[in-house]
Amino acid sequence: MPSGKLVAYAEDTKGDEIYTVYVIDAESGQYVGQPLKAITSDIEWAGDDNLVYITMDNILRPDKVWLHKLGSDQSDDTCLYHEKDDTFSLGLHASESKQYLFVGSGSKNTSFIFYLDIPNQSKELAVLTPRIDGIDTTASHRGNHFYITRRSEEFYNSELVACPLNNVAETTVLLPHRESVKIQDVQLFENHIAVYERENGLPKATVYRLPGTGEAVGQLQGGRAIDFIDPAYAVEPEPSQFHSNVVRFYYSSMRTPPSIFDYDMDTGVSVLKKIDTVLGGFDVSNYVTERKWAAASDGTQIPMSILYRKDMVKLDGSDPMLLYGYGSYEICIDPTFRGSRFSLVDRGFIYVIAHIRGGGEMGRNWYEDGKLLKKKNTFTDFIACAEHLIENKYCTKEKLCINGRSAGGLLMGAVLNMRPDLFKAAVAGVPFVDVLTTMLDPTIPLTTAEWEEWGDPRKEEYYYYMKSYSPVDNVKAQNYPHILVTAGLNDPRVMYSEPAKFVAKLRELKTDDNLLLFKCELGAGHFSKSGRFEKLREDAFTYAFILKALGMTPPTTASSL
Repeated sequence: MPSGKLVAYAEDTKGDEIYTVYVIDAESGQYVGQPLKAITSDIEWAGDDNLVYITMDNILRPDKVWLHKLGSDQSDDTCLYHEKDDTFSLGLHASESKQYLFVGSGSKNTSFIFYLDIPNQSKELAVLTPRIDGIDTTASHRGNHFYITRRSEEFYNSELVACPLNNVAETTVLLPHRESVKIQDVQLFENHIAVYERENGLPKATVYRLPGTGEAVGQLQGGRAIDFIDPAYAVEPEPSQFHSNVVRFYYSSMRTPPSIFDYDMDTGVSVLKKIDTVLGGFDVSNYVTERKWAAASDGTQIPMSILYRKDMVKLDGSDPMLLYGYGSYEICIDPTFRGSRFSLVDRGFIYVIAHIRGGGEMGRNWYEDGKLLKKKNTFTDFIACAEHLIENKYCTKEKLCINGRSAGGLLMGAVLNMRPDLFKAAVAGVPFVDVLTTMLDPTIPLTTAEWEEWGDPRKEEYYYYMKSYSPVDNVKAQNYPHILVTAGLNDPRVMYSEPAKFVAKLRELKTDDNLLLFKCELGAGHFSKSGRFEKLREDAFTYAFILKALGMTPPTTASSL
């Protein structure tokens, strides 16, 4: 809470993403009031006496936002808004100034925003941005203005505008739309703004000084870019103090452990505040990261991030490889650090991330070119990356293993059906493989919200296109690589029946004797079991499968884990 006396936290013990929220006294550790049940993890304080939270409907769509007064019963809470369109879901966040709460309602292509005025103890939402089909907005606040990031078909990489609190329809452009630069996030401060963008597939961060809070706003000028050292890396904003001149950010690369930096926006000086310790004698100088490009079937250049240990890799085609892909929802799979990965890399593996279309790495159009009736670009891009790596002696078909989770599991299923000859082994984690059947059933979680991502198969054009790549519908009598498929019994995003059905179809039709394993976690959901050691055990199981498939000696120690 704003005074710091109470703490609210959300807990999910099953993995089904249905949370219970508890409030405790920060000093005594005693619980305050009764817990709030069956809600999402989106909770925010509205002053010292109230909490705002979101509940879900029967298909687990966040559809109602509530105001809760501490000490009262949940049944007495006030519903601030009910989103009845089943293709839209609600989200909640507080401005950096802590003066306003923003409630967003959004689909894959459209979003609009309400706000709650906290200092004036408002009990009703006010409209900040209207609902207009194809317009997507996010918002924050500073001084006398709201700051809004706005995307449309025309401004597909977004523009940043500001509007006065007393006239939200009067907007001033601060950062115009640019074809080659995508605005990803903004972080507001009393005297500065930090803008997180993507250009040529890489994240960047630029800070600007703002005029006084009572002065007029105009286009941002004279920004200072923060410098980063690796050829491929990840940068994300961290919580920072609104009244400070220091912006805190997260940085890592595939060879640089997670690091927290404080950057002085007045002097341009970065200070490393924390870097994760990596056990097992880790030495960053042993490893190389590269950024390479593969030509897709239509000529599009697909970026790849590569990691290997320089004293163990020959780059003559004899090295084993693990190639990872995702390519959906405009999600950027940046080359972050993962300590367990070195269990493979220290055995001579090359690890590669293919930044294929359907993700957001190269801007909004990168996403648009890998969804709906262009979804197959995601799969052919991945195949093109694999073929490029083979042609350039990074590996051979006999040493190439692939991995993907969720929508990346769909990628695994699709490319296994399309090019089973290209891979030695595949790991499909909680894979979305029964696309057509799932998208035909609006009574199960996520379906209605997903029609703008995959298409609505009740329409003939989408039905036949989805059927042409849906993994379950395209398993056939042919040889497949070694395959490991995982599921979570409590998974609300990809029901365990989907991977089970895929495995059953493979067992029925495949013509080889290669490994086909199905592992269902009985106490987990979509994001596997909780706890650091449980996740390491999951990685160890995956890597042991890959080593077995390649006929390599299995690990005898866990020092690298």
